[in-house]
Amino acid sequence: MANQIAAFFRLQGDAAAVAGIEDHLRKYWDPRMRGQIIAHLRAGGEGLAPAAREAVARLDQGVQQTS
Repeated sequence: MANQIAAFFRLQGDAAAVAGIEDHLRKYWDPRMRGQIIAHLRAGGEGLAPAAREAVARLDQGVQQTS
């Protein structure tokens, strides 16, 4: 699903796409879903599109800063 979101934002350019994906994940994904995608990234992130990977990494940084 994260890759589908990345595909939607891809035409906005790399920086805007990553920001858009991150914003979407924060606003619309349940905290458990965000936790699962972060865990997937920490385990290597196999299959994540580059922009999705970067957006999830930013989510992970935000989680680490608030913990």
